[in-house]
Amino acid sequence: MEAEVNILAAWIGFALGAVSGAIPGLFFHHHDWLGGYTSWPRRLIRLAHISFFGIGFLNLGLGLTCLALDIEVHAASVLMLTGAVFMPTICYLSAFKPAFRHLFFIPAGAILLSIISVMERLVTS
Repeated sequence: MEAEVNILAAWIGFALGAVSGAIPGLFFHHHDWLGGYTSWPRRLIRLAHISFFGIGFLNLGLGLTCLALDIEVHAASVLMLTGAVFMPTICYLSAFKPAFRHLFFIPAGAILLSIISVMERLVTS
């Protein structure tokens, strides 16, 4: 069951990645939009957009690995889903309130712990 949740989360992430790229894409032709290409808000919006796809691929990999090897990694699944929710959220929050950048350890740590948990499960199997 967890594998299916991570696979569904991956496809939701892909859809959100497409939408989160399309909407700002309407304004990217304005070179000074959100302070210009290298401005903090614009960089964080791009990071949020790509995080939907990147973490989506991690969720897809986790779900397919669990199905292919017939294993369950509940903690890893929850941690990966945590990263999928909090990474783009913190990116968007940080774009407009830079103090939120101090919370990036939450999704980054959750994803790292998820990966370590899966690797540990694979090594001990």
